[in-house]
Amino acid sequence: MSWDGKEWSISPGGLVRALRPVLQNADGAWVGWPGIPDFDPEPFEYDGIDQRPVPLSEDEVDSFYYGFCNGTLWPLYHDAIVPPEYHRHTWRPYVAVNRRYAETTAEVVSPGDIAWVQDYQLQLVPAMLRAMVPDTTIGFYLHIPFPPIEVFSRLPWRRQIIEGLLGSDVIAFQTRQSAVNFAQAARRLAGAESIGRRDLMWNGRAVHLQPAPIAIDTAEFEQMAQSPAVRQRAAEIRSELGDPEHIILGMDRLDYTKGIDLRLKAFGVLLDNSPRDRHTYAFVQVAVPSREQVPAYQQLRTDIEQIVGRINGEYGKPGWAPVSYLYRTIPFEELIAYYVASDVMLVTPLRDGMNLVAKEYVASRFENDGVLVLSEFAGAAEQLRAALIVNPYDVDSVAQTLAYATTMPEREQRQRMRRLRNMVRKADVFEWAAECLATLEVR
Repeated sequence: MSWDGKEWSISPGGLVRALRPVLQNADGAWVGWPGIPDFDPEPFEYDGIDQRPVPLSEDEVDSFYYGFCNGTLWPLYHDAIVPPEYHRHTWRPYVAVNRRYAETTAEVVSPGDIAWVQDYQLQLVPAMLRAMVPDTTIGFYLHIPFPPIEVFSRLPWRRQIIEGLLGSDVIAFQTRQSAVNFAQAARRLAGAESIGRRDLMWNGRAVHLQPAPIAIDTAEFEQMAQSPAVRQRAAEIRSELGDPEHIILGMDRLDYTKGIDLRLKAFGVLLDNSPRDRHTYAFVQVAVPSREQVPAYQQLRTDIEQIVGRINGEYGKPGWAPVSYLYRTIPFEELIAYYVASDVMLVTPLRDGMNLVAKEYVASRFENDGVLVLSEFAGAAEQLRAALIVNPYDVDSVAQTLAYATTMPEREQRQRMRRLRNMVRKADVFEWAAECLATLEVR
């Protein structure tokens, strides 16, 4: 839910679309921040769902969200690509906000109910909620990677986080590897014991670890991609780029985990290796603004813009720039038009929980053409094995893979894309939600 100053509106994300009917049919409640600092509305009903706002002050947004969540946990869980910051003055608000969420949730759950907690901002909530409502079934879903113990152990509050999560009955992860990483940390740091392949015993309770890769509303992307308006816009995009033979697309939030800088360098190597064919390539990088007030993100934007300028200055010519860089949020239809217009999708995060952009591109390729180049460090690589899998740190190898992707025989393209599309159809966001909730219902 979000508030625009006039009325409430439903958030557009896939998670909301998947859970809305579940909550409506089960008389469920949605507990969450209303999105505006120092705004404390009373509980209300909207769209047939009990809405329970959790207020945050402006100081808490700074210390809890930008401080501990995005300054400590986000970089730590993404393999410390940027050094995490460890501050007691941001840890304390993290505890306080998690307790507020637990207390608000405790007001609406009863023994036998299911509470499903979402993501790294609320890792203490399961244990807190269990202390308040012991007979509630509690699930937790981690949308980002859980790091190896060698990385996670650096966190001063590592035991508190592990014990907070172990308050759950089911902890679900994007990948099998994240579940393995958590099990090792729970055993070593909290004394949990393994009972079977995917279960831990802690404080006399069994905790199930569930690999559950998140997905998209595949049918929505397929339908939108085939609409006349989107297809026309895709044709216009190709024309605006000069009708190149090969359009390569990057579509990301501006985040240091996405590997945008290395990806651009790999494209530069491709141009350098293709002196006669440079004019046949067009690389479009869309970078959606993110956490613009954080210094690390400001520096990242500067670095990327410098790389774009260097490539265009070195390889471009009047009337043609090899890189088109868009630093903006683009509408949903425009997003899909870019997917339809592009011959190659380049998804090369340095670490990612899943990366739904890869799945969105696949769902939009209704003619079974196009090539997905995918980082081995994206969670999606566990499922999308028919993509061209790369190590994003190996710039020369990425450049070579791009060269192959742009010359791949049509038959191989279609074989690979059919396999990818079968995967995203079979495992869509509704199947994901049903599987997660079914696991909780039997606990």
